[in-house]
Amino acid sequence: MLKIKKINSNDSSFSRDLQSHISKRKVNTSDIKEKVRMIISEVKSKRDTALVKYSKEYDNYDVQSANELEISKEECLEALKKISKEELEALKFARSRIQEFSEHQKTKPWNYTSKGITLGEKITAIDKVGLYVPGGSAAYPSSVLMNSIPAKVAGVKEITMVFPSPKGKVNNMVLAAAYLGGVDRIFRIGGAHAVAALAFGTDTIPKVNMIVGPGSQYVAEAKKELYGEVGIDSFAGPSEILVIADSSANEEWIALDLFSQAEHDELAQSILISPDENLLKKVEKVMQDKLNNQERKNIIESSLNNFGLMIKVKDIENAIEISNDIAPEHLQLSIKNSNKYLDKIENAGAIFLGEYTPEVFGDYCAGSNHVLPTVGTAKFSSPLGVYDFQKRSNIIQCSEESAILLAKHATVLANAEGLFSHKDSASLRNNKGKLE
Repeated sequence: MLKIKKINSNDSSFSRDLQSHISKRKVNTSDIKEKVRMIISEVKSKRDTALVKYSKEYDNYDVQSANELEISKEECLEALKKISKEELEALKFARSRIQEFSEHQKTKPWNYTSKGITLGEKITAIDKVGLYVPGGSAAYPSSVLMNSIPAKVAGVKEITMVFPSPKGKVNNMVLAAAYLGGVDRIFRIGGAHAVAALAFGTDTIPKVNMIVGPGSQYVAEAKKELYGEVGIDSFAGPSEILVIADSSANEEWIALDLFSQAEHDELAQSILISPDENLLKKVEKVMQDKLNNQERKNIIESSLNNFGLMIKVKDIENAIEISNDIAPEHLQLSIKNSNKYLDKIENAGAIFLGEYTPEVFGDYCAGSNHVLPTVGTAKFSSPLGVYDFQKRSNIIQCSEESAILLAKHATVLANAEGLFSHKDSASLRNNKGKLE
């Protein structure tokens, strides 16, 4: 039985009620922090020995050597042959869409000259990237493509993939996606110990410069702890969708759109906002009627009862204002003339315009990336993209004449800051190699 919380933007307690409900999902990781630190420390010191230990402990995979964790290219090619024709076609279609989108994201080097000073940026791909793919209760071949393809388009030379595989079992679709996505090395290992192995390197798993991809609370905490040792993409939280709908919306479509996020995780959040109270009631009825037919019924029910939300608002402008405050991972505008509201949207990981653009298309094959900022971080973060796998280096070149110009002002500023060696270094360019 669904018992979804309902609030009204006209109520005096609305802001307080909204923030209280949204903040319920913010997970306190203090209870796992020390455990993650212990795992990281052990992997750093004991390397492969620690990986064998934790594979037995967490994955129930009785390996004798860390070498058994690696999956060969031949195994991936074999997995490619085992999946159905339709599955292969869908993976290839998704790959082509993601690649096309990624090609448009590539950052190019640039330069200009002003007063004899040439300035610009050099763009260089990150050399080695670690890809964490979540697993366990579900397999995510789409996440393999979403992370590996932008990296390849950016020019990353080596991608090392890790993913949890209870009892050593692997999913053929995941391996097929890895092959199609150009992943170089694959290891059947997950959790905080896998993240640590990528960060430090072991005798078996190579060290990387950056780690991307979502995972469990332990994975997220490990990425936080190891940030600085390696680069990371983001601190991913549970999935979320916010749907703004008007009276024109199809209640059955909306109900399934909300289910699609709720089934990810018991911590996932599905929010529906509408000025039409009748629509809210119709959507809730459809959800009640269809719940028992959902394969992941228990997860959906728990997610919606704990974190689901229906909000009655004055109008669409009011709905967008509330959405901007929440900053959802996925924002779906199931309204007439959705494009005219695009400029008003300030905070959202991905924006789906119109009733024929459900969030699920973004998850798989529209082409945009599904690795998105969550839990309000869309206020300052962006989706994963090619730019995350590229570094920028500033380029500066001065002529003799422009050096004299810069030295004149640099000496003044250095002197004001009390950095006198800076001052002398600048002065040498202003006085033909002589200090003032």
